Amino acid sequence: MLLRRADLAFTFGLFLTVLLLILPVPAFLLDTFLALNIGLSLLVLLAIIYVKDPPEFSGFPTLLLALTLFRLALNISSTRQILTKGYAGHIIDAFGHFVIQGNFIVGAVVFLILVIINFVVITKGAGRIAEVSARFTLDALPGKQMAIDAELNAGIIDEVTATARRVKVQKEADFYGSMDGASKFVRGDAIAGIIITLINVVGGFAIGAFQMGMSMSEALQKFTLLSIGDGLVSQIPALILSVGAGILVTRASENSNLGTQLATQLFRYPRALRIASGMLACFGLMPGMPLLPFFGLAGIAAYLGKILQEQETRTGHAHGTEAAAAASKINGTPKNAAKPAAGDAAAPAAASAPGSPEDVRKLIEIDIFAIEIGYGLLSIADAKTGGELLARVTGVRKSLAREKGIVVPPISVRDNLELEPNDYRFLLRGKVVARGQLMPGRWLAMNVAGSKVHLKGVPTREPVFNLEATWIDAVEKKNAELNGFTVVDQASVLITHLSETLKVNAHHLIGRQEVQSLIDHLKLTQPALVAELLPDLVTLGIIQRVFQNLLRENVAITNQPLILEGIADFASLSKNPDDLSELVRRRLGLYFVPEFECRPRVIRAITLDPRLEQWLASKVHRSPTEVGLALDPGTTRHLLEEINRRTSELTLAGHPTVMVVSTEIRLPLKRFFESSFPRLTVLAFQELPAATDIENAGIVTAPAHLVRTDVPLKAAA
Repeated sequence: MLLRRADLAFTFGLFLTVLLLILPVPAFLLDTFLALNIGLSLLVLLAIIYVKDPPEFSGFPTLLLALTLFRLALNISSTRQILTKGYAGHIIDAFGHFVIQGNFIVGAVVFLILVIINFVVITKGAGRIAEVSARFTLDALPGKQMAIDAELNAGIIDEVTATARRVKVQKEADFYGSMDGASKFVRGDAIAGIIITLINVVGGFAIGAFQMGMSMSEALQKFTLLSIGDGLVSQIPALILSVGAGILVTRASENSNLGTQLATQLFRYPRALRIASGMLACFGLMPGMPLLPFFGLAGIAAYLGKILQEQETRTGHAHGTEAAAAASKINGTPKNAAKPAAGDAAAPAAASAPGSPEDVRKLIEIDIFAIEIGYGLLSIADAKTGGELLARVTGVRKSLAREKGIVVPPISVRDNLELEPNDYRFLLRGKVVARGQLMPGRWLAMNVAGSKVHLKGVPTREPVFNLEATWIDAVEKKNAELNGFTVVDQASVLITHLSETLKVNAHHLIGRQEVQSLIDHLKLTQPALVAELLPDLVTLGIIQRVFQNLLRENVAITNQPLILEGIADFASLSKNPDDLSELVRRRLGLYFVPEFECRPRVIRAITLDPRLEQWLASKVHRSPTEVGLALDPGTTRHLLEEINRRTSELTLAGHPTVMVVSTEIRLPLKRFFESSFPRLTVLAFQELPAATDIENAGIVTAPAHLVRTDVPLKAAA
């Protein structure tokens, strides 16, 4: 109920604070407000201790301003009571007589020390940290946004997760910017406390001596004690809030409260406690030093060190057992048995009896796709220790289903003791298709912005796009983000590599059973189309080959009704899957060609010399199962050099590497140069939407021996 009316409570509190600035407050009510001020300050400090991530307490700067205003309003109310009645309630009186023992000189010294601690030490330090954190956070904002976009484009995260991360990054920047300004409130409050106390002392002395008929010593004693008591009552909550602000801006984001975080880090090393025990004992043996305190503390430190050492030994043994169990869970067997990744179908609960036919058949089963990791990377695959690999593998499968229209079979994750500890590799039906290496505890910094800053770390190459990169530690991470580097953790490196590998090999992952599943699903919404197509017009194998041809050239098959309609329309003309694929591509061009545009409705692409294109058309070789080009070595070498030069120019300009040719030679040309230029996209003029223009990025010329002026081209061919 209170939380539902929190807005009204806060509004009423601000209104009450304004009234305190204007209306006189009786002494008993002033005591209540002063106690409330101290209580709220303690509550804020305790909330900060239990906050796990500083930006979670995003309302702290506003709350700090409200409490500062409340405290200053109480200062005005107490000043009014002190100067008019010579009494401001029990709390101020207790601070003036009991806390400082009625000695106003001691009270003044204590008050000044509190102000110095608050103003010079805590507030100044917290303000400086908040200022630097705000600048670093704002400078690192573009790099963090680029990292989020890179993970989204790689399919590591979905749009919802990316939006949540962007909001978190923005909140972090707003929080530290607000904390930079909020530190000025605390500084101003400390200065105001000194001025108000001096005014109370001087004004009270004058009123006591000249209006109340007190002697000068009595007036000085009475009003100085009350003023110092009032100052202490104000400065203690201010000091608590300053400490809270300092703790909040100096905390690192960890998934634990402050007490757990400090205890874990302070008592992590039992050897340090044992060394501290010996040092304390040495201090106790020094001449004139009290023996009991030092030896008592030395004994406590030694005892704690012994307990923590024993606990560490037990924990290490338990972790070894858990690691073996985790390896067993990932492996299934000590060698190469596989388990599906998280989110996939579970294995049957009842295992077959040893030696049974079912047990033998399992030995010859081969995973369609598998990930093998060295034992040094087990932590990223074990969910119990915070590893996210299995969950993110499932995320990649979902992302590919959305982007490519293919349901990736369950991916097995297992360790392999034959690999180096930090190596990993991807296997497609038992064959290694990609491999890489990670560095646990480090981040991969990629220089995508062309920064000239040299990072401290281990130079390497990013495994997907072969970019220059560096494995850096946590200390160097912030420096890398500030200088425009894209920084990702080791699991993200592996997942990005996995995503690109699956995209490249998508046509190998779709078999007849997967095609049958897609058609069965489509039958629910397109029964007439499926009934017309199968089994009269084509077979399941032809549809599979068409899907594979499209995926092989990175054309998504998400629009399956349109693809099957194209197959049904052209099946009467040809049953050849390559011919059907080319005809279907014309219908899909409206959907996949825009991916290669450099500007809306404009494609910057390489073209062929018309004479060369005519000559290549005469070299096309077709068989019932394959299509290709029959070229001599000299012509092949010339074309490789020309295409390499043109594609390099497009890559340096930041454009997709695209070539546009006639439909007769599109597929043969793509197949012929596929191994040399795997990222080259070859489009046909007939596939381009009517509104799409071609911006020529260069013409691949014919070799000299084919363009002699004295011999016609056909004769040369």
